[in-house]
Amino acid sequence: MSLPVYLILILNLWSLKAASFSAGSRSILREIGSNGNSGEHQDYAVELNATNFDAVLKDDTPATYAIVEFFAHWCPACRNYKPHYEKVARLFNGPEAVHPGIILMTRVDCALKINTKLCDRFSVGHYPMLFWGAPTKFLTGGWDPSQVKSEIHVIDDGRTAEHLLNWINKQLGSSYGLDDQKFENEHLPSNISDPGQIARAVYDVEEATATAFDIILEHKMIKSETRASLIRFLQLLVVHHPSRRCRKGSAQVLVNFDDLCPSDTWSADKQVEVTDNGKGALGNLQICGKEVPRGYWTFCRGSRNDTRGFSCGLWVLLHSLSVRIEDGESQFAFTSICDFIHNFFICEECRQHFYEMCSSVKSPFSKAQDFALWLWSAHNKVNERLKKEEASLKTADPKFPKIIWPPRQLCPSCYHSQSSNGNSDDNWNRDEVFKFLTSYYGKTLVSLYKEKDLLDNDATNVAIDDLVASTNAVVVPVGAALAIAVASCAFGALACYWRSHQKNRKPRRSWN
Repeated sequence: MSLPVYLILILNLWSLKAASFSAGSRSILREIGSNGNSGEHQDYAVELNATNFDAVLKDDTPATYAIVEFFAHWCPACRNYKPHYEKVARLFNGPEAVHPGIILMTRVDCALKINTKLCDRFSVGHYPMLFWGAPTKFLTGGWDPSQVKSEIHVIDDGRTAEHLLNWINKQLGSSYGLDDQKFENEHLPSNISDPGQIARAVYDVEEATATAFDIILEHKMIKSETRASLIRFLQLLVVHHPSRRCRKGSAQVLVNFDDLCPSDTWSADKQVEVTDNGKGALGNLQICGKEVPRGYWTFCRGSRNDTRGFSCGLWVLLHSLSVRIEDGESQFAFTSICDFIHNFFICEECRQHFYEMCSSVKSPFSKAQDFALWLWSAHNKVNERLKKEEASLKTADPKFPKIIWPPRQLCPSCYHSQSSNGNSDDNWNRDEVFKFLTSYYGKTLVSLYKEKDLLDNDATNVAIDDLVASTNAVVVPVGAALAIAVASCAFGALACYWRSHQKNRKPRRSWN
């Protein structure tokens, strides 16, 4: 090929490339900007527009809350703010989210004509402007500065990543940090030698409570023969759950139980009405509130996705209940927990074994210590059985093998001698074990959470009439009367009333 022809071909190719660049310069520049610089940070916030706004916020997110940032791509302040917003979005968005399922962080470009009406709907008056609310609340309307009350809130202090995350933490009662990293299973800490780690389990107790009731509703396990046992367990939660928001939610369910789940629900003409509604009316009441994180076990996270989690959280809940009751409540607590596991724990083999342990108790409990120690001993028996099964089937969690609890590292005084091992009664100083359980599942469990004022007692306890919608008549189930008392009583008064009546109350059903 001669040189002039070669030059002509080069010029023609260059002119074609120039024409192509001119026709689609914005898309090419965007492509170069996103792919040409390998060091550019990933975008975590979800880009929304008028065509996908409702679909994403309605159907495509499991998140409890959403943040929508309204911005304009030409705005220098918006461009400078984007790295701050993305730092926070990294924590909550995407498959690698550090804290998934809690907040969906999104952005809407108001400079695009397609979004003009959408931005007007939210009275966007400056850029960037951030809004907070439940995802579905963004669908039903907008935001108007003249509104006195709105379920969508303007984030008034989010000018930096630090300020925005602090604002979120105040809303959720959380303590997320910008340096939080994804909780990789293979780097889990040991729970054996550090008693303070149980403080992280209070969130797992909340999640286990919420999960247990989700299972009950999803599998339609409330039957005529199980209804009373659920009411008794709710009574126990109302007074003794370590989390105030779970006590509050339990009371709300209990007060409204007859309306939400009438005793004649199981008649032939009403069964279809209930089951056709999925979880039914009870599903609209969240036992521990909307703020409880889901799917992110902390203390109870296993090194594999199929280990620990819910079962661990449920055990911690039961132990925490056992160390909070008083002597006169011990038999009621025993019966309530045994009935609840027997009727509502969906693992057939597990609940059958637990039922057998409950049935082996021949004398009623009269002291709280005796019941707490029985539950502790039952848990160790379960661990012994599962340890053998998991060893033979090679299904054990290598990071968290089943052990006799508490290990010597946590409670040296629980053992009679330095050489004693195993689960024989002769090896244990039961008084010391009870002291350990009371401290571990009592004060230590709630120590982290108590700082956030989400726990218990005195001024933090709200009146029962704050727990339910105002009504002229509240129908209270007969079995719930002791736990609720009078609708105007505060939680503290409710607890005293409930406890004082347990000594004379005869359980509806006994294991003996």
